[in-house]
Amino acid sequence: MKFTSHSVGAVLTAAVLAASSGTAFAAATYSVPGTSNPFLAGMPSGSSCCAGDSTPAESPVFAGAVSGGELISFTDVTGGVSFDGGTPTDGPNGDAGDRVDTAAYEGGLTSINDIAGYNNAPVDALVGVFLNSNLPTTNSAPTELDFTTPTKTPGLQQVFFIGDGSLGSITAPAGATRLFLGTVDGFGWNNNTGAIDVTVSALAGAAPEPASWALLLIGVGGLGAALRKARSRGELGPAHA
Repeated sequence: MKFTSHSVGAVLTAAVLAASSGTAFAAATYSVPGTSNPFLAGMPSGSSCCAGDSTPAESPVFAGAVSGGELISFTDVTGGVSFDGGTPTDGPNGDAGDRVDTAAYEGGLTSINDIAGYNNAPVDALVGVFLNSNLPTTNSAPTELDFTTPTKTPGLQQVFFIGDGSLGSITAPAGATRLFLGTVDGFGWNNNTGAIDVTVSALAGAAPEPASWALLLIGVGGLGAALRKARSRGELGPAHA
């Protein structure tokens, strides 16, 4: 096999592009019932919490596999939810005049199943939570987020505000492998009514995980070694064909 500087350069360029493009998943639309409890994300069947909720009945909606650094967008958000079992009247942004602190409703707990609670969260709003591949209870609970100032860079196991998606794209945290969607309540999601529809997509060009760069460097090192051997054996073709 003849190596040329052009062929090696092409392989290196392809490797860089592959590493920098991320692993964006295809856009998909999900219906998130009002019964979707984010604190049951990633928990096995039969798990329970929050005054009568359990999996899978009140499980949040699994919205696909993700990679750390991907930019996740939430668009075409419609529908509404009611936390008291009535006619759904609160849209995706929830009721700004009725805000929930998890600790106040859950006996002072600041996390449930080691998923962080929330402060000042508008009831019935659309929310998300990123997990890695482990059970959330095998990881340490992070700090709560305050929804007064929504963040675009939540950590693993931090419930974050999505609302109508107007905040813009959210960056998946390092180590994230899964995204779940739910709604805001204080306890007992099981009597909630309504649903929120949302289209979720990942934007190409997100920064790759450190592991991706490590693989790229290994590949570059291997190509460099092959190039040196080819030169020593006189197998390297001319720079210009």
